[in-house]
Amino acid sequence: MTAHQPLSPYRRLRRAAYHILGEEGHNEALVRLVDYTLMALITINCLFTILESVEPLADSHGHIFRAFDYFSVLIFSLEYLLRLWAVPERNQPRFRHPLLGRLRHIATPMALIDLVAVLPFYLAFFVPMDLRAMRVLRLLRIFKLTRYSQAMTIVIDVLRSEAKAVGAVLFVFAVIIVFISSLMYLVEHGAQPHTFSNIPAAMWWVVVTMTTVGYGDMVPITLLGRVVGALTAITGLGMIALLAGVLASGFSEQLRIRREQYQDQVEQALTESGQIPRRARRRLEEVRQHLGLTHEEAALILEHAAHAPTHCPHCGGRLRAPDAAASEKHHPQGAAPGV
Repeated sequence: MTAHQPLSPYRRLRRAAYHILGEEGHNEALVRLVDYTLMALITINCLFTILESVEPLADSHGHIFRAFDYFSVLIFSLEYLLRLWAVPERNQPRFRHPLLGRLRHIATPMALIDLVAVLPFYLAFFVPMDLRAMRVLRLLRIFKLTRYSQAMTIVIDVLRSEAKAVGAVLFVFAVIIVFISSLMYLVEHGAQPHTFSNIPAAMWWVVVTMTTVGYGDMVPITLLGRVVGALTAITGLGMIALLAGVLASGFSEQLRIRREQYQDQVEQALTESGQIPRRARRRLEEVRQHLGLTHEEAALILEHAAHAPTHCPHCGGRLRAPDAAASEKHHPQGAAPGV
């Protein structure tokens, strides 16, 4: 089917389902209504699961909890199937194939979260499960909120971009734990054979000490053990500070990237007169929400773009971006302005 041929009724229906489920990030009233409804359903679901653990409430209102759970599973299952059906409408070429595209979609993190939200309910029919455990597993549905939370999206992007750095810190952390736990076992086992009975038990003490929790269930009593304990606590503070620094740097970088992406969209929306049409402003608002920027950040970028020069003062050429890179495009290094 070429781009000029009209879509079949089947394709139009599938395209509408893809659009309504908010896969394209649109900000229309119907899309927002579906998003808010699913968010409310997930929230109430988790709240009911927590309340159901209170035995008096479970005894008196158990039928309400069960009925709402059946209704929720029905809605979440329908949502999952609709998203799976609409996968070929995604813009990425790897999802275009009717079969392979859907298989790739099933393996994506968000699709796995959607599956985990309903899977315990259906597993209970085939696999013997403790009903209390199944109720607790329903709390996994809270992860579906990550689809609608820009904060969680930023966290996921940070972890993805800083995966190597975080992995290196965690590897060093693991090496230190093994080394210190072995040392503490050698130092304290003779004085406390039941407390520091083995190296895995000493690992528990190392983790509790390095994270500065200090439960007090395992305490070194020898002089050398206390010295090692002090050094362990100091090392733990350093490792936590290092990990926090890596994540803080990742958050800062992600916010910078998102601001630049929004600025690029603003520059593309600018007309020759430096104005932004009303339709483009609505699109920019959708982009702002998708990128997770605040109204203040977006307003500053818009104000900067509105007052930035649109034409080079020397050659009169159109400037795409109000920055040094655009100016250098018109005046390469070695050429003096106005020459």
